[in-house]
Amino acid sequence: MSDLRALYQEVILDHNKHPRNFRAVDPHSHGADGHNPLCGDSLRLELRVDDNGMIQDIGFQGTGCAISMASASILTECLRGKTVEEARTLFDRFHRLVTEEATDSDPDLGKLAVLAGVRDYPMRVKCATLPWHTLQAALQNQPEVSTE
Repeated sequence: MSDLRALYQEVILDHNKHPRNFRAVDPHSHGADGHNPLCGDSLRLELRVDDNGMIQDIGFQGTGCAISMASASILTECLRGKTVEEARTLFDRFHRLVTEEATDSDPDLGKLAVLAGVRDYPMRVKCATLPWHTLQAALQNQPEVSTE
């Protein structure tokens, strides 16, 4: 099990050091700012959704701890090409992964599974879920969201 944790930690550190889709999306149809005052995480998430509800492009900018930056990076990789409904379903699955007792792994989560370990650290759950709550705010045309 320690080998698996080491691999997960390596993936998180890689996404923190080399975040994917770390950029503004221009033009974008949805956007929101997310803040986690306790940890100091702050990010802007922007996406372009077409008339059929398909996420054509998604990106983020900001600063924060390794967990929040990795979560945002993996989120953008997972959601490009998905529908808004698929994104909402993935949010629910991810939220269960990081907040509920360990259950059988969800194969549909892919790389997001590397963040499962944060459920053992309640303060870090807010870091991991900040990008996801920011996504929800953007899709609901709310300009910002906070973990507090």
